[in-house]
Amino acid sequence: MGSLFRSEDMTLCQLFLQSEAAYACVSELGEKFVNEVRRCDEMERKLRFLEKEIKKDGIPMLDTGDNPDAPQPREMIDLEATFEKLESEMNDVNANSEALKKNFLELTELKHILRKTQTFFDEAEHHHIQAIHEPLGTDDALGLLGEEIGRGATQAHKLGFVAGVILRERIPAFERMLWRVCRGNVFLKQAEIDTPLEDPVTGDKVDKTVFIIFFQGEQLKSRVKKICEGFRATLYPCPETQAERREMAIGVMTRIEDLNTVLGQTQDHRHRLLVAAAKNIKVWFIKVRKIKAIYHMLNMFNLDVTQKCLIAECWCPVGDLDRIQQALQRGNERSGSSVPSILNPPWTIISFPFLFAIMFGDTGHGLIMFLFALFLVLKEKQLAAKMAGSEIMGMIFGGRYIILMMGAFSMYTGLIYNDTFSKSIKIFDSAWRPGLNEYNSSAMDLSNYRINPAYATNGPYPLGLDPIWAMSINKITITNSLKMKISVIFGVAHMLFGLSLSLLNHMHNKKPLNIYFEFIPQLIFLCAIFGYLILLIFVKWLKFDHTQTGQAPNLLIGLIGMFLFQYESPCKPRTCWYTGQQGFQTFLVLVAVLCIPCMLVIKPYLLRKQNIQGKPHEYRLLNGETTDAPEVIHHEDEELIGSIEDDVEEKY
Repeated sequence: MGSLFRSEDMTLCQLFLQSEAAYACVSELGEKFVNEVRRCDEMERKLRFLEKEIKKDGIPMLDTGDNPDAPQPREMIDLEATFEKLESEMNDVNANSEALKKNFLELTELKHILRKTQTFFDEAEHHHIQAIHEPLGTDDALGLLGEEIGRGATQAHKLGFVAGVILRERIPAFERMLWRVCRGNVFLKQAEIDTPLEDPVTGDKVDKTVFIIFFQGEQLKSRVKKICEGFRATLYPCPETQAERREMAIGVMTRIEDLNTVLGQTQDHRHRLLVAAAKNIKVWFIKVRKIKAIYHMLNMFNLDVTQKCLIAECWCPVGDLDRIQQALQRGNERSGSSVPSILNPPWTIISFPFLFAIMFGDTGHGLIMFLFALFLVLKEKQLAAKMAGSEIMGMIFGGRYIILMMGAFSMYTGLIYNDTFSKSIKIFDSAWRPGLNEYNSSAMDLSNYRINPAYATNGPYPLGLDPIWAMSINKITITNSLKMKISVIFGVAHMLFGLSLSLLNHMHNKKPLNIYFEFIPQLIFLCAIFGYLILLIFVKWLKFDHTQTGQAPNLLIGLIGMFLFQYESPCKPRTCWYTGQQGFQTFLVLVAVLCIPCMLVIKPYLLRKQNIQGKPHEYRLLNGETTDAPEVIHHEDEELIGSIEDDVEEKY
């Protein structure tokens, strides 16, 4: 495998899988099917629901660390049925448990109301008896609605009341609202419930308070009930007589005991279900996620024309090709398919589109190429069957992605060259302005019009080539020279980059022979010829300005003369770059020529010598077994040879 500083050798492959073996093959590889993915999502949702319930009850989930194999497609139905049954049972248990807890909460609140209201009425009875034996007239003796207690007591049967339970934190606001709406004509008595009660929905513990409100008249009763409803208070029926309250309390206690028994049985059943699920939920999660991953990968495959074969392209390490083939074979065996799956590594090229665009730079033609390839890419599923029957169109269709990149790069280089269908486009204003002395109506001859770059007054053109060059008769010479030089520079730079990568690979693979007799000769050959040419290109760009363009040596003529050893004597400025050019260029050519036998003769000779010295001779028999080669004996003595021949004649 690769490391942090070195990537693994990769290759682009094509997979051809039979439909019946596709699932098993992808499963073996490491794990067009939208419905199956949705089914997996649904199973994951059910498992997350069970996991949440298990964690809520604090049940430990068994994790053995096992990595089960991806289940077969038919096992997916069994898993779905199991999860559906567990979820249905858990929903029923939760619904029943919530209903029982809600009923239990209501009975518990009613129990506290009966107890607290009995205390309220006992206190009122005590105050009533005390008021009979004590004189009236003080402010403390005033009863409800400003009446005296003695006179109000005789009319107690005319007062109505409601009792209920409310959250403790709502009591202050509840009291203020009652006072304001009823204008002080109600009497509120409250008592806190000591034990927190459990909310049947959330399961949280909440503090509540019992209250009883006394009032007179139906109008106040309606207002009080609306206020209780607004504050989410729960009202319960409360008998007026002590005997009825005692009888109701006994019935409530009996029902609470029965509910406790039923709740216990419900919780035991819920616990058993969750314990059974906790033993397998980790394994279930792994299986469902593997199934989902497999179907997600299968969605990336394309169906062939016969709808019986799935085809996909993938990148895989070169060193793992054998393991991948073995995995595909195991997948075929698991599925029982008689047709083997195929792993085919095709050839690919990446840098070609950009190098092509440097030479083919034209925005218009590049746009046509780009749109054509984009159409093939977007409609590839519909066109795959039609293109398969045509050899030429099939070849073009197979290279649609490379053509797409070629078109995109060609549009970019076309902008740089300012070339659209071989015409220049004025995107920005030209940076060139004609000189009044040289360019005027009398001196201008459009048939022989040459641009003098010295009259560029606004700096360089913002993007690419200035469109003013389209008016010059030397346009083709200028543009072709520019394209050729840029192509040579990028091409040689690309080759140097590839050579540098080969050096890293030779060092990594510990092959010094490849470094000394392959990399170094290649580098010297490339730099002696093409590197020297690039150096001359930059020298020409930097040394000669627009006023000396006619005096600069010709690169192409100079390179041809370099190989033919043709030089003018004496050296002239239009053909000579520097003093000693002839000797130096002759030296470069000789060095480049000497590098050829180093690569083609010395390295093969050394490899053959290592092969002869390092490996013994073997013979391979017809049955596939190998045996050592018989020892070769060299006899120089003719007498010894004759004696051996005599021995052979005596035996036969």
